[in-house]
Amino acid sequence: SAISQYLENLTVLITGAGGSIGSELVRQVIRFNPKRLVLVESSEENLFNIQMELKNIHGFDSVVPTIARVQDESVMKKLFEKYRPETVFHAAAYKHVPLMENNPWQAIDNNVIGSYVTMKCAHESGVRRFVLVSTDKAVRPTNVMGATKRMTELVMHAISAKSKTVFMAVRFGNVLGS
Repeated sequence: SAISQYLENLTVLITGAGGSIGSELVRQVIRFNPKRLVLVESSEENLFNIQMELKNIHGFDSVVPTIARVQDESVMKKLFEKYRPETVFHAAAYKHVPLMENNPWQAIDNNVIGSYVTMKCAHESGVRRFVLVSTDKAVRPTNVMGATKRMTELVMHAISAKSKTVFMAVRFGNVLGS
């Protein structure tokens, strides 16, 4: 019942909605009967797959599937203005440690800049609750991916200090299939 007050009959926006964590969030959120799900995903294939699963397996059609990069501030701003989500789950992130070691600027662009844009849009549009999916690797980071997630958490704390939006982070350990 505590969770349902943040989801039931409300508009929920989920970034990274087709990824391993994001798609599971989608599956869990629909159990609480949201009014609408705004799914943000950069991968056409992943977005299509979760949309078809929602429709054909779960019978849930109140979906706004959006192919977008969270770093694209103009697109994100329009999504927040148009759909006015009350709750946001931000799961869009690069997470594979070895790949991020070889592509540090992409990790910063997606994990830090994309998260900042999403948090800024949430703050400016008056989202009630924002949940950042982080990682245990953000604790005393020893790699690029962990460092980007730690920076994102620090950005979240800074935005949270001046916002009416309730910002929170959850840290996951290694996730099966990720």
